[in-house]
Amino acid sequence: MRFLPRTLALLGAALLSATALAQPYPNKPIKAIVPFAAGSATDQIGRAFAAKMSEMLGQPIVIENKAGVNGMLGADAVAKAPADGYTLLFGTNSTNAALKSLMKKLPYDQDTAFVPVGYQGSVPLIVAVNNDVPAKTLRELIDLAKAKPGNVTFASASTSQLVSSEMMASMAGVQMTNVPYKSGPAAMTDLIGGQVMMFTADFAVTLPQVKAGKIRGLAVTSMKRSAAIPELPTVNEALGLKDYELIAYFAVFAPAGTPPDVVAKLNHAINAAAQSKEIQEKFAAIGFMVEPGTPEALAQRTQRETAKWAKAIHDAKIEPQ
Repeated sequence: MRFLPRTLALLGAALLSATALAQPYPNKPIKAIVPFAAGSATDQIGRAFAAKMSEMLGQPIVIENKAGVNGMLGADAVAKAPADGYTLLFGTNSTNAALKSLMKKLPYDQDTAFVPVGYQGSVPLIVAVNNDVPAKTLRELIDLAKAKPGNVTFASASTSQLVSSEMMASMAGVQMTNVPYKSGPAAMTDLIGGQVMMFTADFAVTLPQVKAGKIRGLAVTSMKRSAAIPELPTVNEALGLKDYELIAYFAVFAPAGTPPDVVAKLNHAINAAAQSKEIQEKFAAIGFMVEPGTPEALAQRTQRETAKWAKAIHDAKIEPQ
């Protein structure tokens, strides 16, 4: 009889554990890793989506910023997390398309480590310079770079920022010097301060500073001008090019092996968030374009984008690190 209380306690614990397992997903908070710094576009968009998704799922989604190595550190943490739907990657073209071509070796297999969950949207970038740079147009900046090869410096804190600048320099036939940063906000601080001359980054980071007159916008990296700042030409218009385009996109991934029913539930919440008027209005000013879709559509997009970024990185002569 003296063992009865202990036996009952063990049975009770087992019953509670079985009950928890039987509860529908999700039955506890979800962690979403943003592989870039707080204040970046990935962070801003991720937090807005997390809030809306939480309403749909009935559980909080807790954002954890894990920046470094163009998003690799955060992506690696998710790749190695349990495949139970409670750890997500709020990824980008950096983490899920370009890193494979930028790094000699990744600590995970980019093609197999994740299951696509849902596409969030995309934004173009703005090519901007410090106000003291003697170039009022992108053509004038390129002329400066031609006159003094390597003298024009540019900041980069993500794959989009690095490849967009290197690709533009390659297509324009000039050499510029990259200054790497750990975060977009830090790079912007130095652009405003004059420590670097140029920075090509998403609208979330650049547009408020352009509007405030703290930096000078020269062009946008999309095929068409942006309604958010229609006075800026595209890079193609400014330089007389035809095929220059580089946009940043955002999507949600989970560790490979995450159950299909969990993926489907998360996808439904992502699409509902993307279609919400609140999110669309919140990010309209930064040129954010939503495109709800299935996990299968994201898988196809990821394959296309991986090939596209591999070509862009090769053409820009960026050596894997």
